[in-house]
Amino acid sequence: MTSPSLSPSPSHGHRAHRCSFHPDRQDLYIRLGTVTVFVRDQERSLSFYVDQLGFELVLDTTIASGERQLAVGPPDGTAILALISPRPESEEYKLIGRPTQIAFLTENVSRKYEEWSKRGVVFPQPPQQQSPESTSATFVDVDGNSFSLVDDESAVQEIEEQRRAHVEKLESERMGALELENAREVQARLFPQTQPELSTLEYSGTCIQARVVGGDYYDFLDLGRERFGFVIGDISGKGTAAALLMANLQAHLRNLCSTYSSRPYTPFALDQPQRLLQAVNRLFRENTADRAFATLLFAEYDDSGRRMRYANCGHLPALLLRSDDALEKLDSTSTIVGVFQQWDCSVGEIQLFAGDTLVFYTDGITESFNDEGEQFGEERLVEAMRRHRELASSALVRSLVNEVQQFSPQRQHDDITLIAAKCR
Repeated sequence: MTSPSLSPSPSHGHRAHRCSFHPDRQDLYIRLGTVTVFVRDQERSLSFYVDQLGFELVLDTTIASGERQLAVGPPDGTAILALISPRPESEEYKLIGRPTQIAFLTENVSRKYEEWSKRGVVFPQPPQQQSPESTSATFVDVDGNSFSLVDDESAVQEIEEQRRAHVEKLESERMGALELENAREVQARLFPQTQPELSTLEYSGTCIQARVVGGDYYDFLDLGRERFGFVIGDISGKGTAAALLMANLQAHLRNLCSTYSSRPYTPFALDQPQRLLQAVNRLFRENTADRAFATLLFAEYDDSGRRMRYANCGHLPALLLRSDDALEKLDSTSTIVGVFQQWDCSVGEIQLFAGDTLVFYTDGITESFNDEGEQFGEERLVEAMRRHRELASSALVRSLVNEVQQFSPQRQHDDITLIAAKCR
């Protein structure tokens, strides 16, 4: 802080430094950059400011001309002192050892006086009371450059206000982090906790979220009568909002699946998956905002007949790698869920055979980027399936996810969700 005099006027007071950047400002950003202090020996002065005053080294570099640029700053505030060592024959050299007209603000001059005096800082005289609200003292550096150290009541009050605001902010952040962690634990319980055992199919799934909570969804559903459901979905949006929608969708699906599985069942009734998903679409649309939607792939597997019926509602195609290395896709059979009131879907059907491998996934897999901006893509996923096809389903899931993470080692930007199933 610079001051035209060493004795601050009580009428204006010194204000504690607040954050100098205001995002809502329309004019160009500007603030005080550096204040020059002329010194004889930069290294000796650096030791004084850092070791005795407790300042921080801000800049230490050598420019093309060979001149050393050295700057220090107090631990609080944004002012920077440039320590310049001028040539002895220059006019600037004559300014060494004079009053700098620089004032440092503290909340307690007397305590800072005692602290710095013990460190060998020279004060020509003890602190002086300038007014009922203000105290100041003068100190000198190793070259005799003099500075003022000041406090006043308004500055102390503002510093205390900032301290309280800082404590409140930290507490708010702590509570926010705790709430997010609680939300993460709750959402983790929404993913499958048990896996119904099938005689003709082994399977495994995982979801690795990009944030604490996310909008990807997968589920394993026991539909009764040797029927089993796979579900994978991707909710619009990110973070907490998407996690709430994910919980909404999961609740609708589980509740409706429980209802449908308890009704009299005609084996592989053609309209049953459609009716279930129409109900899901209606409830999801009624209970979410207008712009909310989900992509969803629902598959019903008959454990005894090895047949699978599926409805792909705007989701990425599942990949079916046959035992003879042929590739088939479970492409989209309808549009996304939660947008249209008049909504219908068609159902596809496949027959599985021993040695077949089936993978469901979200775009966090295929849209992961490497450092060159390339996507992992479907082709790399298929190649990885072929390389690891002999693994058990749980090991296959881990291997596919590892390949994605090695391809895209930087910060994860989207949830990664994957289900792998292998026909026994």
